Amino acid sequence: MAHDIKVTRNPDRNRYEATFDGESTVAGFVDYQETHELIVLTHTEVDPTFEGRGVANSLARAALDDVRQRGLKALVTCPFIIRWLRGHPEYRELLHNATPTAGGR
Repeated sequence: MAHDIKVTRNPDRNRYEATFDGESTVAGFVDYQETHELIVLTHTEVDPTFEGRGVANSLARAALDDVRQRGLKALVTCPFIIRWLRGHPEYRELLHNATPTAGGR
């Protein structure tokens, strides 16, 4: 269940890591590369033990929420996050590589 998942940014490993509350085992992660204005989200991986429990969804949301909070843009090359974004248009303004929508937004 997503509410049990905690996601933290680990700048030493250039990734966001998901754990379940009270556990130290990394259930999944999103690799990233960072510049002063941009975070490139490159790869999402979930340990097979934790598949089907919302880990990847929580990672995508937390990574993009962090990008927003830090006032950066995201360049998404990770196929999972690209698919996830199709169902979450509220993150569109964060995307460095987004094509303009009708009305210039």
